[in-house]
Amino acid sequence: MAYKNALSTYKETTIKTAGQGQLIVMLYDEAVKQLAKAIELLEQNNTEKKDPGRIEQIGKAVMKTEEILTELMVSLDFEQGGEISKNLFSLYTWFNRELLEANINKDIQRMSTIRDMISDLRNAWSQIASHTADQSNREAVGLNIAG
Repeated sequence: MAYKNALSTYKETTIKTAGQGQLIVMLYDEAVKQLAKAIELLEQNNTEKKDPGRIEQIGKAVMKTEEILTELMVSLDFEQGGEISKNLFSLYTWFNRELLEANINKDIQRMSTIRDMISDLRNAWSQIASHTADQSNREAVGLNIAG
């Protein structure tokens, strides 16, 4: 019980203290994790006896990924992001449509393609976030607070 509370507190603190870029990477991480879970469950369902409970778990994992993509969509800043924001919005919309179809048809290949594309975006955002953090650290190093 104490372990669960400590883990929950740690996760909450990590999220509250994360920068914007890190939060985006965390969302991508969770989306990849949820799709990997859905794919694994779908593969099990194809090789083992079909289980209605497993089908429900697959649907929940895909829906969680869709919710994350929707969260990423609403966080876009079209004024500052310009063309990049518009392109990401279109991509997230396409991901959600593909996931809806993949979930209905239980299409592992479609889910895998989306998972891989989200993973690629995650890696790009991770590099951006670490570069931005490096720049912030360099600026802070030259700061003299002694007066």
